[in-house]
Amino acid sequence: MQQTFELIHRSKKSGARIGRLHTQHGTIETPVFMPVGTQGTVKSLTPDQLIDLKTEIILGNTYHLFLRPGMGVIQSHGSLHSFMNWKRPILTDSGGYQVFSLSRLSKISDEGVHFQSHLSGQPLFFTPETIVGIQLSLGSDIFMPLDVCSPKSRDYDGAADDLKRTHDWAKRSYNQWKQSQFTNQLFGIVQGGTHEVLRTESADYLRSLNFPGYAIGGVSVGEKKEDMYRVIQHTAPLLPHHKPRYLMGVGLPDDISFAIQKGIDMFDCVAPSRLARHGQVFTKNGSISIKSASFKHDLSPIETACTCYTCSNFSKSYLRHLFVTKELLSHTLLTIHNIQFLFDLIANIKQLIYNNEI
Repeated sequence: MQQTFELIHRSKKSGARIGRLHTQHGTIETPVFMPVGTQGTVKSLTPDQLIDLKTEIILGNTYHLFLRPGMGVIQSHGSLHSFMNWKRPILTDSGGYQVFSLSRLSKISDEGVHFQSHLSGQPLFFTPETIVGIQLSLGSDIFMPLDVCSPKSRDYDGAADDLKRTHDWAKRSYNQWKQSQFTNQLFGIVQGGTHEVLRTESADYLRSLNFPGYAIGGVSVGEKKEDMYRVIQHTAPLLPHHKPRYLMGVGLPDDISFAIQKGIDMFDCVAPSRLARHGQVFTKNGSISIKSASFKHDLSPIETACTCYTCSNFSKSYLRHLFVTKELLSHTLLTIHNIQFLFDLIANIKQLIYNNEI
């Protein structure tokens, strides 16, 4: 298997690392935050705006894209990249999180997952093999195998059962991917709930399959913050040091800072855009609500030191006005700031890693 990840520097003070991940649509500098484009778009932003932000890679959602617009429409454009006019790398997830979040509409068996479409009620059946096939058809650069995300309330025995199925599906996904002869990369997903013994078992098994990269799944799903941090701290060192490590669904500033120091390379989360649509923006002193009456006459930007388009051109007073009058431009401007904030955070952390200060 061709090596696609270069480890450039490891901190002498922590597990933090800097690397390069090579894909068919470009090289990604890690650590990296990946904005989420669930249905073929990062909500409220154009591809050009994402490029202006220096976005290196975005995500798409296999389940949602399969339902709408459907594979026929996307394949008529050639690929997901062409469909959404995004020429840089794309990672697609497997639909495994939808098994978790839409559990009332799904039934899991050893063979796969029986779904009812949340849109039409149409019955669907996803197997590990079909999920790999869908992502190959999408043409995504990195994709994920079908897995089972254990709820936070799952006891050890229940999580162990979920893990066995996840491992069976990982092997089937891996075999299907290996037969494809494509240059796309399939990552293994470590599961096991909040149980460290199961996380160790999962990491050991998935390492034996020699995936191009590894993800930590099943966190940020309602568990306590200390449990999430404990799982990250325990699991990250178990993953191969010469492969990329991806923490799924995590994207708040403090969480990213913590996880990078434990050796995580890749992050994704809907938080920057979702919080923006609710008027919440990141600052160095924590998040603030732009709709606060205290900003009605505030002529300062969200962050004085921020160089994003929003902070360079608009006051909190104007942004509050847009938001309270329900102008859609507020979604765009606040999302730009939130994504830029995370990119700047990671850039600053990278400099600290190079200097062995973190």
